[in-house]
Amino acid sequence: MARRRLGLDMSAPASNAVDWRSAWTAALDDLEMDVLAVETMLADERRITETPPSDLWRPPTELGALPLELRPRADEILTRQLAAAEEIARRLTANRQQMAMTSRIETGEAVKRPVYLDCAM
Repeated sequence: MARRRLGLDMSAPASNAVDWRSAWTAALDDLEMDVLAVETMLADERRITETPPSDLWRPPTELGALPLELRPRADEILTRQLAAAEEIARRLTANRQQMAMTSRIETGEAVKRPVYLDCAM
C-alpha cells in the first residue's frame, strides 16, 4: 500500500526497497544534522550569537513507514532532540531568573518612582 502511495512500481520490489530505505536514510541524515547544529550551539555560547537561524527540518512527505532497521537510529536521534530541547528550556529558565535578579539591582541612578501631589488642601 505504501508503495502505491509513493508511486513505486510493485514489479521491482528490490530496487523500490532500496529507494525507500535511501529516502528514509537521507531524511534521518538531515534531521541528525539539525540536532548536531543545536548541540554544537549549546556547547559554544559565542556561536549562539554569531550563528543565524538555519532552515527548520521538515518531515518528508509520502515516504511511508520507517524501515525497521532504521528504528534504532531514529530513536537515538529522538533522544538527542529531547535532551537538546530540555537543555534549551533549562537555559531559558535560568536566563529569565537572571533577568529578574538584574532588574532588582539598583544602578545608583535616581529611582524613578511616581510622585503624587495633593493640591486639594
